[in-house]
Amino acid sequence: MWSVVRRRVTSAGSSASVLRQAIQRGASTSRAGEDILLHPRGLTHVRNFSHLVLPGCSAGLRQSRDVVSIVHSGATMQKWIRPFSSGDGDLVDAVVPFLGESISDGTVAKFLKNPGDRVEVDEPIAQIETDKVTIDIVSPEAGVVKELVAKEGDTVEPGTKIAIISKSGEGVAHVAPSEKIPEKASPEPSPAETPKEDKPKPKRETTAAEKTKAPMPPPPKRSATEPQLPPKERERRVPMTRLRKRVATRLKDSQNTFAMLTTFNEIDMTNLMKLRSDYKDAFVEKHGVKLGFMSGFVKATVSALQQQPIVNAVIDGDDIIYRDYIDISIAVGTPKGLVVPVVRNSERMNFAEIEKEINTLAKKANDGTISIDEMAGGTFTISNGGVYGSLISTPIINPPQSAILGMHSIVNRPMVVGGNIVSRPMMYIALTYDHRLIDGREAVYFLRRIKDVVEDPRRLLLDI
Repeated sequence: MWSVVRRRVTSAGSSASVLRQAIQRGASTSRAGEDILLHPRGLTHVRNFSHLVLPGCSAGLRQSRDVVSIVHSGATMQKWIRPFSSGDGDLVDAVVPFLGESISDGTVAKFLKNPGDRVEVDEPIAQIETDKVTIDIVSPEAGVVKELVAKEGDTVEPGTKIAIISKSGEGVAHVAPSEKIPEKASPEPSPAETPKEDKPKPKRETTAAEKTKAPMPPPPKRSATEPQLPPKERERRVPMTRLRKRVATRLKDSQNTFAMLTTFNEIDMTNLMKLRSDYKDAFVEKHGVKLGFMSGFVKATVSALQQQPIVNAVIDGDDIIYRDYIDISIAVGTPKGLVVPVVRNSERMNFAEIEKEINTLAKKANDGTISIDEMAGGTFTISNGGVYGSLISTPIINPPQSAILGMHSIVNRPMVVGGNIVSRPMMYIALTYDHRLIDGREAVYFLRRIKDVVEDPRRLLLDI
């Protein structure tokens, strides 16, 4: 096994020779527990460079499949994409960062800066829209935007140059957002062509036959049964965003894959609403967050999943995978589309922790700052259409999960309580599940458990 030596190459010599010498020396020397780190500072116009990670060492950089003949088979080549300077050291490129494990490219949604604008270090320059989230492209150095290399709507990959930043700002003219690049002027006609255009054409005399020619008949009238289509000028064609296309594909795949069935129940919200009303002020004072209904439903869902673990499972080929952890996905509607952040290890959290986590994730989702990792995974989803006034619905399963709970609006309805008709705040709940895996018995028991816990939260304290 190679020994590992930490060296910093600071000279301006040949990077290739330094690399060759370092590798040759590394094969004969023996100092364990360190690594070889190469910094090609002597090179200009270098967009990225690689370093070696030998067995037993680790680094938080993205792996590359590049193969180098002189590298030992036990070593892993990893690539570090960094901004680079031009020959005079004044110009720096802003490039697309690593987008995520399952994301290979993105679309330039919009530029936040124009040429001539001043930017600070890590200040967003542009936004890249991916299949899952929108990612900011930040400035690697403080300076002035000299040039925007890409255009809005371009598809870009990690490492693609988006803009050029001038550290000094010398020779950069400011371009106002309203200014547009003037279109190329149409070429003026040559002198030889000008007389031809100015020369009047002889008028053709109208014959008597043409004068007496009958006008064109009007188009036939549409029958009463024929549909009247709206004119095309009253329609607008807008391209779908990557997020919308991704949501559409996943939901259609869900419909084509799962044997979906939905079962319903209703919940009397009286006790949970009273609990919230009695302790909301003390809850905010102690925990710094408002007490909502979502924490109660998350706790009830955790209890139901623990009693019916098949609802938390998933089909994988010919096997069933049972998950002994509960990660609840919360569907959040944003102006850009639906995102589903995950509350991880919900079974270990109390009401306050759940409320804080939901508020944090919802704020990130609406601000567009939520990360891929915060939406990955999830074993069960809760969708609250009640915030939009939905009375009842049949939610669609979020693959690769096996079920989804739908919450709806709270409506006062006449109910029979103790032989008397009284007004009670009621909510319909729906469970859509994969009937290939979950039988109707387990689905009904699951909803009954949620109903029992929400109607009497004391069951959570007594575990009954």
